[in-house]
Amino acid sequence: MLLGVLSACVVGAAVLYALFFWLIPAAVQHNAWAALLWHDVIVERFLDFVTSSTRPQRLLKAVQKKAIRGDPQSVISTIDNFCRSSEWAMNVGDEKGTILDSVVCEVSPGSALELGTYCGYSTVRIARLLPPGTKLITVEFNPDFAKVARQVIEFAGLQDKVLLVEGPSGDLIPKMRDQFGITTFDLVFLDHWKDRYLPDTKLLEECGLLQKGSVLLADNVICPGTPEYLAYVRSSPKYESKYFKSHLEYTKVEDGLEKSIFLG
Repeated sequence: MLLGVLSACVVGAAVLYALFFWLIPAAVQHNAWAALLWHDVIVERFLDFVTSSTRPQRLLKAVQKKAIRGDPQSVISTIDNFCRSSEWAMNVGDEKGTILDSVVCEVSPGSALELGTYCGYSTVRIARLLPPGTKLITVEFNPDFAKVARQVIEFAGLQDKVLLVEGPSGDLIPKMRDQFGITTFDLVFLDHWKDRYLPDTKLLEECGLLQKGSVLLADNVICPGTPEYLAYVRSSPKYESKYFKSHLEYTKVEDGLEKSIFLG
């Protein structure tokens, strides 16, 4: 009888493991809200409880354990592998990351701003491609995320090319000139709270931080989505806008990046 109970426990554990790590993740790959609910709520909260750590902390631990210190590409690859094989995280990801890379190289900015640092993945992607002398200012509201991001950036060896500023974007954007000596930004990457995309874009305009030719690149414009922002940049005579179709990071759900050139 004991053997039967043990066998049932083993089989049950195997079934739960398969459901948690294989079957459900595969099932939600093509459904936007199911994917976000599963990965960003259920799994994250479960692992937070089981491990007594946060997702950013677990991501940082993977970087420190598996990436090569001072090698940005190794850090990027390690995070991508972590997000595909261990635990999903809402970085821009490898697929959309190649679009981000191409825009950074095309613009070759003399000044760059990132809104939404999270764990520093996109910060590393951008900073590693910046021309000599260019510094990326990245803004993060959550101090716990910022703490992890600083360590990821430092591990990648890019701390001299990045200035991480903590606080609400709406409070910090008007201070860019006085506090950081910024005249205008050549490139702005928007990847923070989606309901802040439009007001922060208008704030950048009002503060004179965009010049003719400045490029705004916005992530997650389809999933979770930024309909008001898209309507604005696609209809405003101030912008020439183009959508780059892709997928939500590490899934098969449609998402994309919107590249908008400020026309003045």
